[in-house]
Amino acid sequence: MNDFPQKLAGQVRATPRLPSVAIGFDGFVDEMISVVSERQSLTNYATVPDIATFGGLITRAAGHSSLREIVINAVHPGGCAVNTGDGLAALGVPVDVFATLGQPMHAAFQETAARFQSCQSWGREPGRTLAYEFSDGKLMFSAVSQLADFTPEQVEKMLADGVYAAACAAAPVIALTDWTLYPHMTAVWKLLQEKVYSRLTHRPAFFIDLVDPSSRSPADILAMLAALPRFEPCGPLTLGLNGNEANILARLLNLAEADDDPEASLRLGQELRKQLGISEVLVHHIKSAALASLHEPAFQRGPYCAKPKKSTGAGDRFNAGYILGLLLQLDGRSRLACACACAGFFVRQARSATLPELADFIETILTPCPEA
Repeated sequence: MNDFPQKLAGQVRATPRLPSVAIGFDGFVDEMISVVSERQSLTNYATVPDIATFGGLITRAAGHSSLREIVINAVHPGGCAVNTGDGLAALGVPVDVFATLGQPMHAAFQETAARFQSCQSWGREPGRTLAYEFSDGKLMFSAVSQLADFTPEQVEKMLADGVYAAACAAAPVIALTDWTLYPHMTAVWKLLQEKVYSRLTHRPAFFIDLVDPSSRSPADILAMLAALPRFEPCGPLTLGLNGNEANILARLLNLAEADDDPEASLRLGQELRKQLGISEVLVHHIKSAALASLHEPAFQRGPYCAKPKKSTGAGDRFNAGYILGLLLQLDGRSRLACACACAGFFVRQARSATLPELADFIETILTPCPEA
């Protein structure tokens, strides 16, 4: 009998006081939206069930005028830094967040920010995302022109008080999120590598979540990829990608794409890791995840949820679970399992798991982890 889930749950339950994580830099106000298919009354209506059906509605409207009713179900604090920070804070991790939250901070962030160890806004205005949710995924449309203000010059001013450097000095893990929607982020990374990370007296683990780079030019993406190995002298880097993002990089680097089969994802992850010259590449899908690493490649299936209560932000809770595994110095299999369990709990409950809840979820629901 495979008792891996029970052993991992025991490790999670026995977790001592957790060290801090420094995370930045994206903050968004997210409007969660359903598209109405047919309304029967003021309180009774059917929604468009999936992305393919929605795509058909759009296609049939070509050459005509068309109107579809939407329902704004909620307004949430968003952005990968904020959502990943929320996932970590729920697990009991002290989180120092530096993000574009608005000046003054937008009201949508107030409740979440109160759960962080510290929170600083590094932008005059947050991004805004319209998140159209369906049973098989989500379509997100973001207004981001204001994020062009996030420049190396502005960030250097933010660094002057020493707060970010102090947070990084105390953190075993430093997370950087949302390269895609910040046009100057590659230059900001280079500034931080020079002014902050290279001056640390320890070697933290770095975790980067790019966000879908489809809207960026090949030249921009290649310049970003060239900056990744410059983290390695400061500490080992994990690049987190979903399946779509991994295939975008594969096409750009002339590598064979991979479907959602864990072994295919592991193969692509290893090829990306070697070509990029970094420690780890993490590739995750809705039903599985794979970790490409020099010493401990691994993959994990599930736990899949056919009818999620909430899907927007699930990838960020996946990242929170993986970062928890880094903080606990778990092996690759265990880090993946924590990540999948955090995401699995979130889509079922529409909130981040606490540490005891995560342990119970791992023990009772998570599929045993196969050998890579």
